[in-house]
Amino acid sequence: PSLGQGFRERPLNFVIQTSDSYQNLNQLTRKSFSDNSRMSSQSQESHQPQSKTELFTVFTFLALQGFGGVLAVVQHELVERRKWMTKAQFVEEWSVAQVMPGPNVVNLCLMIGGKYFGIAGALAAVSGLICGPLVLVLGLAILFGGVADNAVAQGALKGMGAVAAGLVIATGLKLASTLPKNPMGLWTAISFAVLSFACVGIFRWPLPWVLLGFGSLAWFLTYRDLKQLQTKLDSDSQTDREAS
Repeated sequence: PSLGQGFRERPLNFVIQTSDSYQNLNQLTRKSFSDNSRMSSQSQESHQPQSKTELFTVFTFLALQGFGGVLAVVQHELVERRKWMTKAQFVEEWSVAQVMPGPNVVNLCLMIGGKYFGIAGALAAVSGLICGPLVLVLGLAILFGGVADNAVAQGALKGMGAVAAGLVIATGLKLASTLPKNPMGLWTAISFAVLSFACVGIFRWPLPWVLLGFGSLAWFLTYRDLKQLQTKLDSDSQTDREAS
């Protein structure tokens, strides 16, 4: 491949490789909670996209529903309807997408498409996410230009914003059910969530600094807990072998 092509493909490879590394880190967590029947049943029910065309159409349909943000829609479509991932897997993937540069949902598209079909899958997913809304927004911009000062149009936009905020809050409450499975423990995870919300939503701290500070601390605590869990599992396994 040419030098230009290498530079174009490198960001996609970086996103996909980062997702794979994060998934490998979390394999120990999933293993330690394998006795949780609900988690097991969710994993058994998960499916996967059958083609790049399906990726394109699903993300196109998803994007056309995402007024004011797609978090609520993407969680419903990928977890509850398509069953491409479980709630816990979605939280993990979304966390990676959140801390990486660029729009969250675009990063998620790259990771899902790249996971199943490589670079071509990542491009198919992102194309589906962008092309439909692009055409729709251009058409709405032309139409809205003539009624932008109309009170009815302005009220409609404010109402859509309130609905979008409600959808995001509802999705956050749904995903909170995964907190008890977090390696740090329920209350530690809740503390990080509350502190992050307060810093960004109330004190208006810059998001990158909040992610860097709390994210680094949460990463360290999770890594420590996983290492302790691994040591305990190895010790128990050694004891069982000696007893037998």
